[in-house]
Amino acid sequence: VSIEDTREIQLIHENWLPSVAREGVGQTDVEGKRTGEISLFDLLRESFRQRPDYVIVGEIRGKEAFVLFQGMASGHSCFSTMHANDVATVITRLETPPINLSASLVESLDAVIMIGHATIGGMDVRKVKTVEEVIKVGEGMRGTELNTPFRWDPKTNRMIFSKKSYVFEKIIQRTSLTPEELHLEFSKRANLLFRMYQKKVSDFEEVQKVIHEYYKNPTKVLKQFGLEK
Repeated sequence: VSIEDTREIQLIHENWLPSVAREGVGQTDVEGKRTGEISLFDLLRESFRQRPDYVIVGEIRGKEAFVLFQGMASGHSCFSTMHANDVATVITRLETPPINLSASLVESLDAVIMIGHATIGGMDVRKVKTVEEVIKVGEGMRGTELNTPFRWDPKTNRMIFSKKSYVFEKIIQRTSLTPEELHLEFSKRANLLFRMYQKKVSDFEEVQKVIHEYYKNPTKVLKQFGLEK
């Protein structure tokens, strides 16, 4: 289920349910809503009744964050975006008005991908600068613990992997995979993405088709890209 106030997300998936908020008309009622108004909060609250595998919220700015994080805390896989300079700012925005989440709810967040502008070869580009894991959240950032398994090195224009990931440990606890099996699978997927980059497979529909096929038959896809005999 995807939930947005402006339709932007385009997914090629047979079970995708896109939802878009809409403004109301006329005077407001006692709850401050206009006739026919459907907010992100309304859509998000109803979406969890559909037992979705994934919930994607275009951007969180207000009370819809509470429902989203409640869903995360109860085991739903959720994704969203937010404007912030760093992870500390993300956590501060979540804990202060108008969102006002408790530290225990914010702790439901597994990881934050920070994307920013950079200049490479004289060109302005957008880069994933860090992938940071949220280990513990304290009130007002005091006692907050973060881990950065991935960091972009601007000198070499490469991502550096620290090989220490708390999310990996959570995956191991939830599945029957051993650490060795998990790292092998991670390596296969990383190599596949790099091979797709080498072969200039970058069109949205092409990339999604490869990813879908990998989940169904990984050996076939790896052979197709020359990564497995």
